[in-house]
Amino acid sequence: MPSHLDIQFSKEELARYDRHIIIPGFGLEAQQKLKAAKVLVVGSGGLGSPLLLYLAAAGVGTLGIVDFDTVDDSNLQRQVLFGKQDVGLKKADAAQKRLESLNPHIKIQVHHTRLTSENALDIIKDYDVVADGTDNFPTRYLVNDASVLLGKTNVYASIFQFEGQVAVFNYTNSKGETGPNYRDLYPTPPPPGLVPSCAEGGVLGVLPGIIGSMQANEVIKVVTGVGEPLSGRLFIFDALNFETRTFKVKRRDDNPLNGSNPTITKLIDYEFFCGLKTEKPVQEITVEQFYDWQVKGEKFQLIDVREPHEYETSNIGGKLIPLGTVLENANLIRKDVKVVVHCKSGARSAKAIRELEEKFGYNNLYNLKGGILAYLSQVAPVS
Repeated sequence: MPSHLDIQFSKEELARYDRHIIIPGFGLEAQQKLKAAKVLVVGSGGLGSPLLLYLAAAGVGTLGIVDFDTVDDSNLQRQVLFGKQDVGLKKADAAQKRLESLNPHIKIQVHHTRLTSENALDIIKDYDVVADGTDNFPTRYLVNDASVLLGKTNVYASIFQFEGQVAVFNYTNSKGETGPNYRDLYPTPPPPGLVPSCAEGGVLGVLPGIIGSMQANEVIKVVTGVGEPLSGRLFIFDALNFETRTFKVKRRDDNPLNGSNPTITKLIDYEFFCGLKTEKPVQEITVEQFYDWQVKGEKFQLIDVREPHEYETSNIGGKLIPLGTVLENANLIRKDVKVVVHCKSGARSAKAIRELEEKFGYNNLYNLKGGILAYLSQVAPVS
């Protein structure tokens, strides 16, 4: 981490950070360390929103944002970094504008890209600490492995429905001892489809605010050296019952990154590692082809596998059969005509098709590529 000894503050900054500087045991030196630090936040969504807001407000000198997504109406229930005026904009750009208005004394570096095995090391190497605010297993393993290979601390958090988790991985203490990493906690990912995403299972809107703030707290502790980071421990918060648990996490001898016999020395294919590339491909239809079917009067059945609240917000006239109920309602899905299945972006509908093909032998199902988002943005015919 860059030296903080020569860091100077303007009168405006001293006034802004006064409540930090007057804390016994924190003081000017910790604030200097914050200004000298470079922190990369992967994802600016539910967790990234409070994380970025509080790190910016705290005075972290350089904040990096990795995000390739755009702001959607459904984000605003929990992603408090954005407003209605940001819908349709790149999340990273909207985040940068909001953070610069919050604190003009810091630097924001934007990375308009999906973090991949090809670019992760190049992006992460320039930062001191990584904060993982992603919502999928391939990226979590990617962030972890890149952090370990580069010797960076990875401040991790995750959320789902009413529960959140926080931990600090690959942290080296003052004695030179490096703590466990994500692979010590979760050596292998769960089977594909076993753990639904927030888009499928939902999340209480306030939960990412709580967990993301805790994540920001751990980043500040790691950067400043004040307090004891959550290394070697996993904190779990149950918002529904307001219960907390903390579990000890130890380094595993068989960890393929830094165990007794390391086998991973470079970044791997994380989609394959998490089992996402082994799934059987499904028939697809583009939104343009589907619209052509509509115009020409092609016979087909349209099935929408999203949740009822999504359907109420916007729909294109499909029969609503939520993903979790597809198999028990298979009798409602025809076999004598072409059937187009869609969700928000195509992932859930592909899963529904695989389940129906495997259990009931369907061969007439087509996944709407890009889902309703692609249809409404690229076609959206006036009825």
